[in-house]
Amino acid sequence: MVYVPGGYTQIGSDTGLEQEKPTFWVLVKPFLMDQHEVTVGQFREFVQATSYQTEAEKFGNAGVFSDTTKQWGLVEGANWRYPYGPKAGPAAANQPVAQVSWNDAQAYAKWAGKRLPDEIEWEHAARNGTNSRNLYSFGNDLTANGNPLANTWNGQFPDHDQRTDGFHWAAPVGTFGSSPLGLTDMAGNLWEWCANYQQSYESLLSKAMPLPTERVQRGGSFLCEPSWCHGYRVSGRSSSTPETAVMHVGFRCVKDL
Repeated sequence: MVYVPGGYTQIGSDTGLEQEKPTFWVLVKPFLMDQHEVTVGQFREFVQATSYQTEAEKFGNAGVFSDTTKQWGLVEGANWRYPYGPKAGPAAANQPVAQVSWNDAQAYAKWAGKRLPDEIEWEHAARNGTNSRNLYSFGNDLTANGNPLANTWNGQFPDHDQRTDGFHWAAPVGTFGSSPLGLTDMAGNLWEWCANYQQSYESLLSKAMPLPTERVQRGGSFLCEPSWCHGYRVSGRSSSTPETAVMHVGFRCVKDL
């Protein structure tokens, strides 16, 4: 795990989407964060130790984006072992685990003696614990000396992925190096579940609105492309219901000091 120093961070973006506004300041306590997204190998250890069955396995299917139809659909047999469906083959041990719901991620975190990060903690870590105002956790550019720094969609989604980053789907964790703080894949690869409910910042600050049903996701994924989803920006946000499992969402854990 990586030590994330505490400090003041300005959450959100004045130039981002409405759900990223208004910006506000918060004091974050120091904590430890997984260096990378939880891998298939790590999740397998959890399953072997507990005989845990994920929600996708109970349902018998999970969400997969089809390259053929250019649409999302439920694929029979898709789960954390086969994130794109059985016909695509099993995921490698060093791949970030996908097709895990928020509930599944919670169960893993509890078993590991950790927890899911609050989205404010996640953004503080993505800002390197220093309130960096860069667009991404590693700077303002997606490449350095011609080399890609994140696994994202390269081209016009969903028509064509040029794969200039070397991957069409998820990449092994840590493939693209680390942020100044030492965290990998804080932009792209998989969206990551956070502990809290998805609220507008306005309602979060006022605490006047009832809690919604969806949970927050951060970090963007290999399907993100700025014309429709620039979610791998530090301030990018998404959400889904806690039982949802799809091929481009995973998680990492944190631990209190």
